Amino acid sequence: MKKLKLVQQISSEGVVAVLRGETPEEVVEMADQAIAGGIKVIEVTMTVPFALRAIEELAKRYSSTTQDASKYAIIGVGTALDPETARAAILSGAEFVVGPSLNPNTVALCNRYRVPVMPGCMTIQEIQTALELGVDIVKLFPGNLYSPAMIKAIKGPLPQANIMPTGGVSLSNLGEWIQAGAVAVGIGSDLTSEAVKTGDYGLVAKRAAQYIEAYRAAKK
Repeated sequence: MKKLKLVQQISSEGVVAVLRGETPEEVVEMADQAIAGGIKVIEVTMTVPFALRAIEELAKRYSSTTQDASKYAIIGVGTALDPETARAAILSGAEFVVGPSLNPNTVALCNRYRVPVMPGCMTIQEIQTALELGVDIVKLFPGNLYSPAMIKAIKGPLPQANIMPTGGVSLSNLGEWIQAGAVAVGIGSDLTSEAVKTGDYGLVAKRAAQYIEAYRAAKK
């Protein structure tokens, strides 16, 4: 039941912060600010040096079972290229796993431990294979290669597919993606780039609040 509940929560929250940085401390700060701004689903990519430290720290701070809404968030891992990486992240507290591509062994590992897995797919064939492997949400990646109309094209033959575009999603097009049928969206550098440039990480919270406002407006 926990896996089903997590998939429902990710779908309900609708916005996933995809965080990259130079240190685990920097990523933890980004996550704190994103959560303060209203984004409650955090993906820490394995391209971050010592990324597991950041995942472990965030998992301790933000338990998805807490009754305190200010301390609620779902912490996951991104750029998981193989099942070994996924397992290490799960042991560090990751509650979902995201990959840039479809790795059947990673999907099998996550299914074994009942952890939501969201592999990156680009084609109908990859998406169909992902569904056959038991994937609940497919990451359309890189999203900047497509327009929101791609979701309608996918859902023609595969109406049961839950699609999460990542890469190229911005405040200006988030509404189009959601209205086209995206179950959620992944937000990367657009959320954090200005904060990194200026050193003012409070800007992440402000940007996160704008994304949440845009998402809620699109859902009305």
